[in-house]
Amino acid sequence: MEEKKIINVKNLSVSFSNNIVINDIDFHLSRKESLVIIGKSGSGKSVLLRCLMGLLKPDHGSIEIDGINIVNANRIDKENALKNIGVTFQNGALFDSLTVWENITFKETKFFGFNKQKAKEKALLIIKNLELDENILELYPSELSGGMQKRVAIARAICDNPKVLFFDEPTSGLDPITGKIINNLIEKTVIKLGVSAITITHDISSIENLASRIILLDNHKIAWSGKPNDMKISKNKIVKQFLVNT
Repeated sequence: MEEKKIINVKNLSVSFSNNIVINDIDFHLSRKESLVIIGKSGSGKSVLLRCLMGLLKPDHGSIEIDGINIVNANRIDKENALKNIGVTFQNGALFDSLTVWENITFKETKFFGFNKQKAKEKALLIIKNLELDENILELYPSELSGGMQKRVAIARAICDNPKVLFFDEPTSGLDPITGKIINNLIEKTVIKLGVSAITITHDISSIENLASRIILLDNHKIAWSGKPNDMKISKNKIVKQFLVNT
């Protein structure tokens, strides 16, 4: 049976001022797969994510999301493809001037006309599913810990029932215990919602918790790809170096 691909990337290349960042890479994301992309700083992980989000146009190549090539699609088709994606950014990127419930339902109130009551009810349902206390709904991001901000960012990402979730360094800036809590929460959320996921990280615990498949970027290209168990026994020099230095 042919594997169902929700994202398909072919011959993707990106450069800035003649400096190559990503060079002719190919990969795909299957439905209900949890793909983790790793690599040292400057390997192109964040640039790749920006391309997948439609925020950066590559020099060459295609990015198909549900069959739509967002690189050259018209505005409407591109928006239709990207509306099925939820994102959590590295630093949470919550709106400081909005309460927790307003952050979670920002897209619904701004673009889909949810009134205050309906938005708060949806936010309450989501945070309960994420095992958060409803008392945080009226708080502002500055009143939350780093771990709580990460949870609220996840709540916002899943609010409109996306098919795909992107996690950009989800445990960055967190202590190991809180990081493990966030990883477990992401794992449970992805499984419960039955979505596909791409996680950008350098955190070994995130790889162990979240990956059904791993891609290692190095020297502008995919240096290795495989299952988590394969990574532990790989003889690839770049894989070994990554594991030692992480």
